[in-house]
Amino acid sequence: MIATLAGRVFSKGFDRAVVDVAGVGYEVILSTDNVARMPEKGEDAFFYIHTNVREDAITLFGFLEEQEKELFLILKTVSGIGPKLALAMLSGLRVGEICQAISSGDIKRLTTLPGVGKRTAERICVDLKEKVSHLVSGTISLQGGGSTVVAVEGSAAADAISALMNLGYADGVARAALAKVKKQLGEEDFSSQKVEVLIREALRALA
Repeated sequence: MIATLAGRVFSKGFDRAVVDVAGVGYEVILSTDNVARMPEKGEDAFFYIHTNVREDAITLFGFLEEQEKELFLILKTVSGIGPKLALAMLSGLRVGEICQAISSGDIKRLTTLPGVGKRTAERICVDLKEKVSHLVSGTISLQGGGSTVVAVEGSAAADAISALMNLGYADGVARAALAKVKKQLGEEDFSSQKVEVLIREALRALA
């Protein structure tokens, strides 16, 4: 089974990418959020992989973060939730947000996810409340352009993401822009910057 995949991005689509590993192209199915945050064509990329084997096909589902893969596998244990629906759910909300909704029994929020009706949301909360508690976190992980940033709630990076979203940028786009800024500045300089500097540099990266 393929558990991880590291290579160069050969192409990107709406919900998938082809990764060139030593001359072999692997098609990886991704959430739309991961597509927005992953490195660009020609850049190096790393994915956590779930290999889904059926009689008629072998499909690789990819994730930028290990917690995304873990939640994906947990969601698939619920009756009626297959890999496509689990991935669609990860396209709608971040891991911490989904787990928080499950832990608090927030049916209304879960039903905003693609393909999730009230009964499915109720079943998710009943079946998974205890299983996802360890994934509820106050941190936000950003990845893009070969760089990863952990933005603690209330930090300059987290505030910059919020500001960019208020300006109309999608969540995944804002995260990817901050990750690119971190790569350009270096980890030490990035962590010491004020929120206004991060916003300005992120807007330059988006230009």
